[in-house]
Amino acid sequence: MREPIESDLLRTFVVVTETSNFSAAAQRIGRTQSAVSAQVKRLEDTIGETLFERGARGVALTGAGTRLLPYARRVIDLLNEAAATIRTKPLDGPVRIGIPEEYSQTVLPAALAAFSVRHPAVEVTISCDYTSHNLAALDRDELDLAVVFDWSNQINGEVLCIDPTVWVTSMVHRMHDADPLPIAIYRNSTWCRDFALRSLEQHGRRYRIAFIADTSSGLKNAAAAGLAVTTLSRSNIPPGCRELTSADGFPLVDSSRVVLRRSRHHSTAAIQELAESVREAFQPMAALASP
Repeated sequence: MREPIESDLLRTFVVVTETSNFSAAAQRIGRTQSAVSAQVKRLEDTIGETLFERGARGVALTGAGTRLLPYARRVIDLLNEAAATIRTKPLDGPVRIGIPEEYSQTVLPAALAAFSVRHPAVEVTISCDYTSHNLAALDRDELDLAVVFDWSNQINGEVLCIDPTVWVTSMVHRMHDADPLPIAIYRNSTWCRDFALRSLEQHGRRYRIAFIADTSSGLKNAAAAGLAVTTLSRSNIPPGCRELTSADGFPLVDSSRVVLRRSRHHSTAAIQELAESVREAFQPMAALASP
């Protein structure tokens, strides 16, 4: 009967996987290279499988290492969550956050799930709305936090990630070949006029407005159904659709910064903690955008 796997060995295993190098892993976790090698050898002995293939440029996972990796990350995440829950003082009180609809089914659930486990007594109120509306609500002290898009590098705050806006079409239909181009846009949107429509006009592309919506869900439905092409955040492209690139004759619409703004009126420990949860939830997107 094999001995149980130690969590420290799994942590070292994950770091070596991320760095593909024993020396770099040793620097990150503050140990010697020989100590890291010894820990990996202990883990391999415990499991009874070789986890890394050694090469001139570093190490790569074997089949067994690839199978172990998702379990190792789950164990580490659970341990970190348990430690944070036990060490963190319970908070209470209200927190009001505004967030674009684009993230209401992706980033927001991840942020709130972790936050609610740590602080079940905090009453969170969410406003899914346009950037301009959330910024105005923040100024009126109707929100404590707001995640907003910044298209012109004019909004102060913490940059969570870069999420460019792109033209999107259905993979089944070829509406992007039509002339004039049928497009779906937001109703009464200055952004659509200043960025989306201008990007087509600057490239001499004729278009007609075929679909008008109040939400990004409406735009996604129009694109997926083959009614029109539309503009969406790159992270928000729905299944069955794809980005239209320069190879298709379509320009990038903008390089939106996603910014976390905080209320200038007041702050509490609960607000600060939710801001941290939002930051953590956006980290995978920020990593994908990094060179």
